[in-house]
Amino acid sequence: MYFAKLEFFNPFSRSIKDRTVFNMLMKALERGDINGVRKIFEATSGNVGISLAALSNVLGIGFRAYLPKPTPKATQILLKVLGAEVVMTDFETIDPNMVEHVVEEARKARAANLNQFENEDNFEAHYRFTAREIDEQLKSIGKKPDLIVAGIGTSGHIGGIAKYFKERYNTKVIGVVPAKGKKIPGIKRLETKPKWFFKVEIDEVIEITQREAIEGSIQIAREEGLLIGLSSGAVVKAFEKIRDKYPGTAVLVFPDDGFKYVDAFERYLSDGQ
Repeated sequence: MYFAKLEFFNPFSRSIKDRTVFNMLMKALERGDINGVRKIFEATSGNVGISLAALSNVLGIGFRAYLPKPTPKATQILLKVLGAEVVMTDFETIDPNMVEHVVEEARKARAANLNQFENEDNFEAHYRFTAREIDEQLKSIGKKPDLIVAGIGTSGHIGGIAKYFKERYNTKVIGVVPAKGKKIPGIKRLETKPKWFFKVEIDEVIEITQREAIEGSIQIAREEGLLIGLSSGAVVKAFEKIRDKYPGTAVLVFPDDGFKYVDAFERYLSDGQ
């Protein structure tokens, strides 16, 4: 038996990143880190940027998003609709070099940089809230998770979820990354050094191609009527590869919906699929 955690019900970016961004901003306000700041700079490949753009508007702070080259066009347009300043970089993925570049740009401009890749408030959002919510939802139907499958991006959500459930149930946790040489929006290979992945216990990491991720998204759309994003599709395909190895109740974390990835779906369908 498996359940999916549908994070596209979050209102700003329609993704799990609303949890990350809200917690980072609230903690920054409590500490006084962004009091009087006129602009926030952040490296992002999508959902964090959209969420930050939306919530920066609520707070009356400007926002500049630094994007890697493969960022979907829909994400760029949505950021501009929200009034964000969009900077396209030459980086192929968000690695430590790109993160450091944005940190330095923020320093020179006297802007704030929340740095989702290093900020402990990212991890805390998922340890304190996302994981507990999953636990309470399962308890309400008399279940506990034997297995959780989630993508690895900043590693904030898989890290927080893994720590919470390992402490309570010794749940098996499977991470999902793109196959070597492939790109899937929202998840990254371990060579990018995701901070919290190396601080928690992850039982196994599964590699998925972008084609498999697209097929996973389309499969769920046609079987369940849910339009899920590519990292969610990757989670589906990873689960299929290991489900017989880990019996019991599984939870698949679906970080966002499919609307930002229409271009990828169009390319796939144009090939006659």
